[in-house]
Amino acid sequence: MTADLSVTHLILQASIVVQLVMLILLLASIASWAIIIRKRRELKQASEGVERFEDQFWSGGSLTDLYTQTEHPDPIAGGLERVFRAGFREFNRMRKQGASGDATLQGSQRAMRVALNREVDELEANVPFLATVGSTSPYIGLFGTVWGIMNAFLALGAMQQATLATVAPGIAEALIATALGLFAAIPAVIAYNRFSNQAERLTNRYEMFVEEFTGILQRNDPTRSTTGA
Repeated sequence: MTADLSVTHLILQASIVVQLVMLILLLASIASWAIIIRKRRELKQASEGVERFEDQFWSGGSLTDLYTQTEHPDPIAGGLERVFRAGFREFNRMRKQGASGDATLQGSQRAMRVALNREVDELEANVPFLATVGSTSPYIGLFGTVWGIMNAFLALGAMQQATLATVAPGIAEALIATALGLFAAIPAVIAYNRFSNQAERLTNRYEMFVEEFTGILQRNDPTRSTTGA
């Protein structure tokens, strides 16, 4: 009589602790893939939004017209638009209040920095979870494996005559936990590295835009020519 070594049977016959480990790893894998799919779409849309807005910004049109055109930025793709609007809105507000050129420029730059930090937080949202899954899943799976093998050897010690057929199912069900740990960890680590790199590149583009836009506002502020004389 041969033992049933199908994966489904082994999982059903595993101890409660090993089954709990498998369930945790399965839920972690599902959550990771949900984040991966959503984050991939969000970062792609954000990158396309940056390209689109930079084309508009450097087209030579009026900043006031561009501000009006970007009144309702896209929730995902409109990150750079929101940074621009925050800076230009503060620039206009402080000029209307009669602030000095330096104060106006500093206020505009602060507003853009605040908006930039919000956008960076959105870009990096849920990405650390992938790092957590990638780093802990193998150890959780290893714990399930050790526990399963320990139980297998305890059961083996109680037998008068042990054969490979009696030992194999216990060891096989324990190794499934390690396999599930790797299954959850590998995609999460790859996605974390990829998304972190993409978010960093987008952040650098946002920061470059803030510096370039600050320079444009500095050149276009008529009050600076009088205060600097």
